[in-house]
Amino acid sequence: MKKVKTTKEERMYMRIRNLCGLLGIILPWLALFSAGIAPHPGDEWWWSISATYYQSPALVGVLVPACIVLMSYIGYDSTDNLLTTAAGLLGLGIVLFPCKVNWLPAGTPVGFFQVPMETSNIIHLVCAVLFFIVIACNSLFQFTKSGAVMTEQKKVRNRIYRFCGYGMFVVLAIAVVARLLGAPGYFIMFVEIVLLLLFGIAWLVKGGAFPFLNDKPVEDGGAR
Repeated sequence: MKKVKTTKEERMYMRIRNLCGLLGIILPWLALFSAGIAPHPGDEWWWSISATYYQSPALVGVLVPACIVLMSYIGYDSTDNLLTTAAGLLGLGIVLFPCKVNWLPAGTPVGFFQVPMETSNIIHLVCAVLFFIVIACNSLFQFTKSGAVMTEQKKVRNRIYRFCGYGMFVVLAIAVVARLLGAPGYFIMFVEIVLLLLFGIAWLVKGGAFPFLNDKPVEDGGAR
């Protein structure tokens, strides 16, 4: 087939995908660093990325732009658009409704809507779990779609997308079981780091950040 250059629009979407992936990977480290240099209100300040909300602007500063990118993203079809928009809205829910922390009294109004902390925590947890479920589904069912041509590179990318998608489901399941079995609270931080790493890898691969995984542009029917 005749080779053609990547269009300006395609390069723009590559940048958007890479931005999403990069923001996901750097979020936990920025949150830990910025919260780590701030005064610590309690011993649990580092037990989750969500807890750093109360000490550092990193969570808001990184997650909100990522959510805007997700909601603005135009996918291949309506399902693609629905999943990314839903992920963006759920991500905003994580920010608007902060989690519960042990250094604030019960019933403290928190977040954008100043709801009681316990209520905010429930909404926060639901949004966080659904966010990663939606992101996992996007990696499993949308990123793996292909055009008429299934190149060897596309086959490898699909294996990576499935690894990341199924990996997120496995990590979420492990987190639930671990909490039921009484795992220490800081276990959640490790869970979040792995989840965001899987999210970031999937989007970076989709954004063509790794040249050896990319297809050569073709005129028609190329892999997605």
